[in-house]
Amino acid sequence: MASLKSPRVWLALVATAVLLAVVLWPSARLVDAVRVDVGDVRATVEAEGRTRLVDRYLITAPVPAIARRLQLAPGDAVDAGQPLVVLDPVAAAPLDARSRSAALATIAAARSRLAAADQQQRAAQAAARQAQADAERQQALAARGLVPGESGERAATARELAERALASARFGRATAAHELELAEAALQSGLQPGNGEGLVLSAPVAGVLLRRHFESARPVQAGEPLLEIGDPGRLEVEVDVLSADAVRLREGMAVELLRWGEPQPLSGQVRRIEPAGFTKFSALGVEEQRVWVMVALTSPPAQWQRLGDAYRVNARFLLDQAVDVVRVPTSALFREGGGQAVFRVEGGRARLRAVETGLQGGGFTRVLSGLAAGDVVIVHPDRNLADGDRIRRP
Repeated sequence: MASLKSPRVWLALVATAVLLAVVLWPSARLVDAVRVDVGDVRATVEAEGRTRLVDRYLITAPVPAIARRLQLAPGDAVDAGQPLVVLDPVAAAPLDARSRSAALATIAAARSRLAAADQQQRAAQAAARQAQADAERQQALAARGLVPGESGERAATARELAERALASARFGRATAAHELELAEAALQSGLQPGNGEGLVLSAPVAGVLLRRHFESARPVQAGEPLLEIGDPGRLEVEVDVLSADAVRLREGMAVELLRWGEPQPLSGQVRRIEPAGFTKFSALGVEEQRVWVMVALTSPPAQWQRLGDAYRVNARFLLDQAVDVVRVPTSALFREGGGQAVFRVEGGRARLRAVETGLQGGGFTRVLSGLAAGDVVIVHPDRNLADGDRIRRP
């Protein structure tokens, strides 16, 4: 029997101990890690929307008639007052007392709408003048350093919105005047046989023909849609958002418009939030309450001139942001002891660190304390990972 003092025995014992240490020594866990950096954190809400014309005009038949074949096609430019549709009379009896009373009532209603449009135009003119004065005053104060530069920018935006509202009011007034002319013409002619010229429907404003609801000559009824015209240079975006997200939005809030056909986003601003919601079923069949939000385009028209009516876009509403702050990927955070914590990489081991967090959004979370820029943290940590465990990175 070999003695314990034999070198061979000692060598065998040492080899056995080394093998046991290798087998029993805990292996290092493979983890993904990133470096804490300084950047922006933005809280946003994103939803799908579509473009629409701010002012759209639907040309309808004022009385039953025979519409002549259209000579215009969608996309053709039209001028204010340009003839669009010619209506020939149908074989009908002269206006009776009841029809004449109805025609007179239509004229009275058209005159009331024209008077209301006049008042709206005057109100819009007054608002535009006030917005112009406010913008000049705020820009002068900003130039002297008496108010922040943002005040001048907001005043300039308000002036632009007021100018657009004034243009819309002018279009509305022109449409009301056009409706009154049609109503009076219908009463005078009655669209009776023998009037060979027919009734000409003209464009109330300058714009582009968007849609035509017929092409060849055919009979039309009173109130039947004939044409739609509008100005493609006056676009806005309508977005339907969840009602839970709509309560977090505010008029004047900044919006980014994405995936509209070009890589660079367009800038926008929340113009109006509808007060009433509606029910919509998602692609998965889930019933949702949603709200329409209107977004005004604030980017230069030259950037989005290829957009048309009812084009799809994605709107990203900026709820809040923190600029140039210490941030960490949200995937590195987890709940620990009623607060937030991360695993920081130190000397090949995972070290548990409690952190205080702030704004969260866009895949990042602001770090108020507990980490510094340049620290390396583990993302998507395994739930079995513990403080002090050996780790290795790919």
